[in-house]
Amino acid sequence: MIYPKSVATLIEQFQKFPSVGPKSAQRMAFYLLRMPMSEVQKIAQSIIDAKENTKTCEICFNLSSTSPCEICQSARRDKSTICVVAETKDLIAIEKTNEYNGLYHVLQGLISPLDGIGADDIRIKELLTRLTDENVKEIILALSPSVEGEATSLYLTKLIKPFSIKISRIAFGLPVGADLEYADEITIAKAIEGRREL
Repeated sequence: MIYPKSVATLIEQFQKFPSVGPKSAQRMAFYLLRMPMSEVQKIAQSIIDAKENTKTCEICFNLSSTSPCEICQSARRDKSTICVVAETKDLIAIEKTNEYNGLYHVLQGLISPLDGIGADDIRIKELLTRLTDENVKEIILALSPSVEGEATSLYLTKLIKPFSIKISRIAFGLPVGADLEYADEITIAKAIEGRREL
């Protein structure tokens, strides 16, 4: 079927989302077309608002409405511990457990040579700068147990060891190859409790 140009463009835009194939994109486009104009405008405005009002924290690189973010600004957080995660969604998964009270560092990706992502393409330099500037006693590596997560963890361990800071990793209560964002709170909480020193 040949779609009107505007519908075809909308379907193409939806296909840019992760895990959205042609059929899902088509369903989303037709669902949107059936919605009242007021609802479509709300969705469009919420996308624009999120894009315009979301910042990256200048300290930990978390997504936030302020910079520094609420976590970095909080006087109640343990400033001696930094939990290193790949993405903000991983930080959110850990926060939902209410088991961790330290700071974070969001790498904004993992080392993945096959995808052309090297150590200089993620926030490793900024993490090392924090280790020299702050009174950090422990780094917790909370990276997914994937090939990329393992490579990034090994690389970070090698770089952090000379700082004489305790390095631990969340326990492997998570299935190998799984993403943190899909794990339940209990599994993540147990993984943090059972972390081990590297």
